[in-house]
Amino acid sequence: MFVRTKTTEGRNYLQVVESYWQDGKPRQRVIATLGRLDKLSEGGQIDGVLRSLSRFADKVRVIEEYREGNLEAKGVAKIGPDLICARLWSELGIGEILDKLLSGRKFEFPVERAVYLATLARLFFPGSDRRTISRARDFSISGEGSLSLHHLYRAMSWLGDNRERIEDELFFANRDLFSSLSVVFFDTTTLYFEGAGGERLGRRGYSKDRRPDEAQMVLGMVLDGEGRPVAAPAWPGNTTDAATILPVATSLRKRFGISDICIVADRGMVGKRNAQELEKLGFTYILGVKMRLEKRAMAEVLSRAGRFRQVTDNLRVKEVRHEGKRYVVCQNPQEAERDRLARQAMVSDLERKIAESPSSLIGNTGYRRYLKAGQRPEIDWEKVRSEERYDGKWVLTTNTDLPADEVAQKYKELWRVERIFREAKDTLRTRPIYHQSDSYILGHVFVSFLALLLMHELKTRTGGAFEWDEMKRDLEALYEVEVEQDGKAWLLRSPLRGCAGKIFKACGVAVPPSAREADPNATALLRG
Repeated sequence: MFVRTKTTEGRNYLQVVESYWQDGKPRQRVIATLGRLDKLSEGGQIDGVLRSLSRFADKVRVIEEYREGNLEAKGVAKIGPDLICARLWSELGIGEILDKLLSGRKFEFPVERAVYLATLARLFFPGSDRRTISRARDFSISGEGSLSLHHLYRAMSWLGDNRERIEDELFFANRDLFSSLSVVFFDTTTLYFEGAGGERLGRRGYSKDRRPDEAQMVLGMVLDGEGRPVAAPAWPGNTTDAATILPVATSLRKRFGISDICIVADRGMVGKRNAQELEKLGFTYILGVKMRLEKRAMAEVLSRAGRFRQVTDNLRVKEVRHEGKRYVVCQNPQEAERDRLARQAMVSDLERKIAESPSSLIGNTGYRRYLKAGQRPEIDWEKVRSEERYDGKWVLTTNTDLPADEVAQKYKELWRVERIFREAKDTLRTRPIYHQSDSYILGHVFVSFLALLLMHELKTRTGGAFEWDEMKRDLEALYEVEVEQDGKAWLLRSPLRGCAGKIFKACGVAVPPSAREADPNATALLRG
């Protein structure tokens, strides 16, 4: 590639020309015409143009040399994850908040950078702290200094001790984002340990992981009306769901200064006492009801006359008032049909087993609810008929003035919490395993809260157009290769893949050039 002048109709033009071979013969083609030579000279632009062309030619040459295998890669680093997450981290104010809380504390390493690294790792290469340190070397991560495994341990302990202060600061720093906190969704899950599980957190209790043999902790998640994580409270593993909702509700009001909060929570949080206490404290609520535990009330509510009102294809609702309480009976017609067919199949199977091999039913808990008590197996047809009332239904209790269809729709949005927990436990591998310190365990879990906050922000900015696995894959596919030519270090970028370009645009991040000179003064966290 070179620059030449071309005379046309008595005027000289400056052109960029490329040489190439075709059919075994050398050819030339014009890449660009830069303008009239006299005009460029008069404006003093020609020197700048030639310098730019020289740099451009150097870039083209190094790219071509690398593609032809003439340059050796001295290093490769994935750049997509950090470029995007660093922007979100900054714009949500997380780094600034951490630095503010760290003010006056003296650590020999950058704690904020350690927390950022742990959060990035939870999103893109979740695992142990040792794995975080090891895998981070494959990524270009903005920061200074070099972090060790010991630094991560100390950072997690500090994070665990300060997690509520960070939640508070994040809320007030992004108050415009949390405009929908008048409605909050709350649910809990359990995380089991393979070690002792800290000084107080690790206790045996009802395990949602089906691991009653292990010590565990109870983790809560509070989301605003848009599904954005607000808080992640934690309790010892023997804490019941019913014991969590009142402390969470009062804590939200006290910490965030919001008087009008509607709590939307699942069936396990309910109980007559909880509902009464929430009402006494001035909260509105939408709570699921455990139908089979409140049999007397539900028998009345479910049998009450009245027509269902269709809301969507898979949802219809009916409002019932009973003993001064407002209930909303919801039904999914498709689910009702599935329940009916499943029960029909079970009863048919039960009839066959009674006729052929009654002894096979001994100890079979799956069939027990349809059998009469006695020495000889016999189907309880009254029980079979009574089960029909539950087909495809769930019941809510509320003290709001919202229409019944809105009550049902709000409750259905609890799936967001379930999705968050699924991402936290499966995608982000939140479960702490062997750690002995409550502070460390809480810090480890809180990293997932920060990761989920970044994930939600990224999904919001991209309009929910892409699944997380898709975004993760395409961001990880963006990397830079370090090469050296004529004593000068260069960084060559890989092409954008899939949705990466749209992610960069949505986040307002410039895509690095395809080739750039390496900055000898730049430092990358954990590089080398």
